[in-house]
Amino acid sequence: MKSGTVLLQLLLGLLVLCKGQEESGDDELCDNFTDLNLSHCFMGTSLPTGAPPIWIDHLVHLLAEQEDMNIIVMDWNKGAANLNYFTAVTYTREAANNLTGFILTMEEEGASLSSVHLIGVSLGAHLAGFVGANLQGKIGRITGLDPAGPMFTSATADERLDPTDAMFVDVLHTDMNSFGLNGAHGHIDFYANGGADQPGCPKTIFAGKSYFVCDHQRSVFLYLCALNGTCSLSAQPCSSYSDFLDGRCLTCEAFKPAPCPLLGYDLNQWRETLLRLGQTKVFFSTTATLPYRKLSYRVDMVTWNQYLRWSVIYIKLHSGKNFTEARIDHKLFRLEQYTSTRLLAQFNDDLQSIQKITLRINTGNVIGPRYKIRLLRIRFTPLERPERPLLCRFDIMMEENREVTFRPLPCNSHL
Repeated sequence: MKSGTVLLQLLLGLLVLCKGQEESGDDELCDNFTDLNLSHCFMGTSLPTGAPPIWIDHLVHLLAEQEDMNIIVMDWNKGAANLNYFTAVTYTREAANNLTGFILTMEEEGASLSSVHLIGVSLGAHLAGFVGANLQGKIGRITGLDPAGPMFTSATADERLDPTDAMFVDVLHTDMNSFGLNGAHGHIDFYANGGADQPGCPKTIFAGKSYFVCDHQRSVFLYLCALNGTCSLSAQPCSSYSDFLDGRCLTCEAFKPAPCPLLGYDLNQWRETLLRLGQTKVFFSTTATLPYRKLSYRVDMVTWNQYLRWSVIYIKLHSGKNFTEARIDHKLFRLEQYTSTRLLAQFNDDLQSIQKITLRINTGNVIGPRYKIRLLRIRFTPLERPERPLLCRFDIMMEENREVTFRPLPCNSHL
């Protein structure tokens, strides 16, 4: 849990999207709005911590590229960017009531509530939920990007973002152990790297402001990346992140023939299934930088060793002079006599032609003899690239804490 003063350079924005007739399926079109640029949205705004978030303009343009829609940026920085966070929380109700009145005016002018999509960041996510509750959950969709956690951890469903606030609610979590809200709060909840402690973000307070905001802000940057098509972030339904890392949730049977859900704007191919399921948690891991996507392999191996060993496992994939490494060290694996182990190996780089594989079973033993481990069989199944062949190797003798390198074979070559 991070400590210290809550900084107010958090992402507290809210966007209102209204789709046209073809997209919403309703008879009425959205109202036509005056063509204003973002400078109009922030005229007269006083921010004690600096300028409005620089990502808003980028987000608006990317959303406009998705389909024909009107986009409204709600400027509530005077309420949100308050030096007293507790005051900012109380302002969310007032801001929600104001926005509710505006949306009702839109409805009177012919807009359909089902065509409205609210996107809220941090406190803005709860504000969107309050608007949805005011409108009896009749708005089409709410997207919550790392909903705020402080003062909401013990809140009831009507005091925070909730699946009943809209016809469809999707949520992305990136900072649940600090500024973000723990738990599941949508029809689908995406948990990037388990929903906390994002790769590349500072781990100590000595990094300054970025220590407080980096994990929280990552929700916006992941969503931007998904919108512009730079990254394709596929997520697997699972009960927990630890089960996901253990390789227990590597299929998406509930969504077939659709693939696993992708983070982003267009969730239409999963929507009906998600509504039927009620609430679904999906997990994915990322790298520290663009394009954020990791390449995953399911690794099935059978080992034999005479003595009980507890280990973590390191795997390198080689292609020419290039290599990428997966460190499977989130827990210790038990290896005893004849052991079958399934692993999820996630690599930062996508090497298309794998020429060599290096494996290290690290027990941490630094005193005494190195025990031998016999690798009876190992198989690599590419998860995001099903068109690529499965890679296998059979009957390799190795020592603990020492690398062994081998050339993989087609899995049917041993039959």
